[in-house]
Amino acid sequence: MKDEKKKAPSSSEKLGLNLAIVGGGQTCKSFLELLREEPFPNLNIAVLGVCDIDPQAEGLRMAREMGIYTTSDFQDLCRLRNLDALVELTNSSDALIELARLKPEGVGILDHNISRFLSLLGQTQKSLRNAEHQAAFEKGVSEFLIQQANERIVVVTPEFKILEANGQYLKAVAKSREEVVGAHCYEITHGLTAPCASVYPELGCPLVETLRTNESAHVIHEHPSQDGQATYCDMVTYPLKDRSKEIVGIIEVWRDITRELTSRWERRVKEIKADMGKLIQEDRMISLGKLVASSVHEINNPIQGLLTFSRLMEKTLEKGQLGPVDLEEFRTYLPLMTSELERCGNIISGLLSFSRYSGVEYKSMDLNEVLKQVLTLSQHKMEIQNIRLCVTLAPEPLIVEGDMNQLQQCFLNIIFNAIEAMPQGGELSLASDWDTGFDRALVTVRDTGCGISEGNLDHIFDPFFTTKQEGEGIGLGLSIVHGIVKAHKGTIKVESKVGEGTAFTLSFPGP
Repeated sequence: MKDEKKKAPSSSEKLGLNLAIVGGGQTCKSFLELLREEPFPNLNIAVLGVCDIDPQAEGLRMAREMGIYTTSDFQDLCRLRNLDALVELTNSSDALIELARLKPEGVGILDHNISRFLSLLGQTQKSLRNAEHQAAFEKGVSEFLIQQANERIVVVTPEFKILEANGQYLKAVAKSREEVVGAHCYEITHGLTAPCASVYPELGCPLVETLRTNESAHVIHEHPSQDGQATYCDMVTYPLKDRSKEIVGIIEVWRDITRELTSRWERRVKEIKADMGKLIQEDRMISLGKLVASSVHEINNPIQGLLTFSRLMEKTLEKGQLGPVDLEEFRTYLPLMTSELERCGNIISGLLSFSRYSGVEYKSMDLNEVLKQVLTLSQHKMEIQNIRLCVTLAPEPLIVEGDMNQLQQCFLNIIFNAIEAMPQGGELSLASDWDTGFDRALVTVRDTGCGISEGNLDHIFDPFFTTKQEGEGIGLGLSIVHGIVKAHKGTIKVESKVGEGTAFTLSFPGP
């Protein structure tokens, strides 16, 4: 049997291109009208589906009339079989980014400019009938497409040599066309003497990926700009194939997304700060609950004393006329009653002050005063648990810039942790000082509790890490402490031995 010769493709055979459109407005309608006229004799463009959230959008209605699949969810388009590319006609950069992120592997993306380009191409092609004019036209169109694009475009051989580059690319690399054409892309872009993938395997080269898969590839790269600042480029590569489907070249399209990433990063930072503020306030309310529970005992004692004095005075008054002895007893009772009432008032005032949230406000303050307020709130809890308190505060004010509420919460969380580490009693030491060498305020909280194992010491600031029993805590207290300290440009160091206790040392810069 003779070997059958492989049939060469006929010049009359059409090249197929299956598209799906995101955005069913006026531009989509114009695009569909253009394709209905079949303006490209050698190209069969089929629209497999159209997506728009507005069911009455002009292009979406026309697509339904033409029997084309329509949907309101663009992810439905990604599931279409034999899809070659998604066409973004919403003119939204966010939509384009989302499409690039969610599109299936091997499916390309064309933005809204393709509609105008194909329209121009179709109209002009009608007037070019002979082969000589057609060849000249195609060459001119390709040059126009490369040179007029806002993105940086470079055409590279499979051997990484640059065949063509547009003005935007030349501007980005600060070189002339003569310097670029014929040079290796890795020399021009990264200043390397070998392909990027061999020098930095973790970098991820879309060109190598396209050569490997015969399909489009996508990656985000960091590149230095002319002013030395880092820029971030969204890079997409498209294979150029001959009639036998072999890759003869690769088009690289670069889009500078530095501003977009910076904007998104700034938004994310704001969201994180807002979430941190909410978390601190929620933790503050949990701390308030603990303080109220222990304050009940503290307030009950003076109330019982006041009740006793008032009953004694009531019985004395029932006798009738007061004698000198009675008056002397009243004089003794009244200062004691006043003192006990002031004690109750101080406890309530402290709780009310702690419960108020006035928003984050950084100002100069004496760290010693913050510590005194925290001790006023927590001292009675220590007394109930039979914990001795040793306080050694710096004789001079420790002035720092910070938010009063957050710093209170920070120290209160550490003291609560120390108290919980000494369920059978012990000793809690609180000391403050000024480090003149580094111009920083230092605060040390030391307990004689159970201590922290070496294996857990590296994880105590991780969110939701806890060694407590279920129901006793969710592991956010020290994570919040760490966040507050970092927000105040401070540092925190922990030393601990199992069975001996733990010491937290915090430092904060001066104003």
